[in-house]
Amino acid sequence: MCNAFCILFGAMNLTKEEVERKDVLEVGAYNVNGSLRPLIESWGPSKYVGVDIVQGIGVDEICSTDEIVNKFGKESFDIIISTEMLEHVKDWKKAISNFKNVCKKKGTILITTRTKGAEYHAWPYDFWRYEIEDMTKIFSDFIIEKLEYDKFSPGIFLKAKKPVDFIENDLSSIELYSIITESRVKDIDEKIIRSFNKKNSMRLMLRKHFLWVMSFISKMAKSLLNIK
Repeated sequence: MCNAFCILFGAMNLTKEEVERKDVLEVGAYNVNGSLRPLIESWGPSKYVGVDIVQGIGVDEICSTDEIVNKFGKESFDIIISTEMLEHVKDWKKAISNFKNVCKKKGTILITTRTKGAEYHAWPYDFWRYEIEDMTKIFSDFIIEKLEYDKFSPGIFLKAKKPVDFIENDLSSIELYSIITESRVKDIDEKIIRSFNKKNSMRLMLRKHFLWVMSFISKMAKSLLNIK
């Protein structure tokens, strides 16, 4: 998944020289509303592999974030791209660890994701919100080349390079803001997720009912005005 501003960030912060004859992995590659892929492929990578948990446009192989190192091997890609996906992964620590480990030394990770203030958008889940200070801690074992907020909606953009002397950070103590708990937590209990989903389903049902009632009232009002 992507949007115009994610594509713009990629266009401004990746170059043909970085991509040409390199191996690229996109994690969360299902093209729902845009993709960096056409731009990246126009720069002539040796290989471009898109993975996601479901089949769809832009998806070459079905593979979860948990399995990318097992599937492709350590340090097997020069560029890792993940746009508008990371907030949807429950075990974000494992996902980011795998991003780092599947990336070659001197390779690049490019991420776009959402910050606090972004509305709940399950696809099929939605868990986390990342801030500048979070990404600074999470990628302190990388060389951060670009880290900025999305200027048009609550989100964050990151480009970071893997150093030759890479030693992976321990992320176990880091807490992120969860849209489910509305607080910073290390992890989310499955019971809390089920309870939230149940309440959210009820809210959505009530909202649909309210919109239907308002639409019905509007139609009736127009009908009465036409009669007069």
